[in-house]
This record gives sequence, structure tokens and C-alpha cells, in this order.
Amino acid sequence: MIPAIGWSRRGLLAGTAILTAGGAAAAREDRLADGVVILIDSNEPYVIGHAISYSANLAKHFADKGTRLLIEVVANGKGIDVFRADKTPLAEPLATLRRSLPDLTYSMCASSKAIAEAKEQLSIPLIPGANLVPFGIGRVVDLQLRGWAYIHA
Repeated sequence: MIPAIGWSRRGLLAGTAILTAGGAAAAREDRLADGVVILIDSNEPYVIGHAISYSANLAKHFADKGTRLLIEVVANGKGIDVFRADKTPLAEPLATLRRSLPDLTYSMCASSKAIAEAKEQLSIPLIPGANLVPFGIGRVVDLQLRGWAYIHA
């Protein structure tokens, strides 16, 4: 019996299913997630840089394997600065990356945007190609529940 200390009931049941499924566990390892969601919740340049390089490297990695991979970069909290047309120094690199990766999506948290707009008393413009989602963290969880892999930049 597997000790259940520190395990959630759901995690324990999932672990049991994998142990008893035999060949199904191996098949699951071979399954490619529909996509990868990358969360940016900081306006630190190195964090934003990681998210951009992760996107490019993941796309190349899977393209080299002949596999299509959907990638969505979600900006939340202070991370929304990356997709702000009035603040980001990366508008052109982001546009170039998006043109070269047709399966790449940029999403900004509408809630974080509204909070920033109220605080700064201005309307925040988005870079071309970025779209709003109601809640950034909600979008991340929605994609994870659909089987997408998650990366925190």
C-alpha cells in the first residue's frame, strides 16, 4: 500500500490508477499535451526574457520532431507590462516572434489591466496581437485542465 501522508485523495487515486493501469502509464507518457502555457507574473526583464526564449525554444524543439505545439503566454499582475504598448521595450521582438510562430498566442489578464488602469488613471493600450482574458490565472488553470503543460517564467 502506498502511504497517503502528504497526498491528496485525488493524487492518491491518480497514482493508484497509474500503478494498476500497466501499459496505460507508458501510453500516457507518450501523449503530447495540446499545448504549453507560460505564465509571466513579473515585470523583471530576465523573467520576460525567459518567457520569450522558452516560447522560441519549445517551438523549435517540437518542430524538429515534426510535431505542432500550441503556445500561449499569459501575462498576469505586474507581468502585464510585457504586452503594454506604452511600456514594453519588446514590442518589435514580440511581433517578430509571433509572426515566426503562428501557434503562439499572447494573453493579458483583464483584471490586472483594470487594476493598473485605475491606479494609473489611464487607458492601457495592448501591443498588436495581444488579447484580453478575464483572469490570467483562470486562463492558466483552464488550459491545464485541458491537458496543457504549464511553465512559470
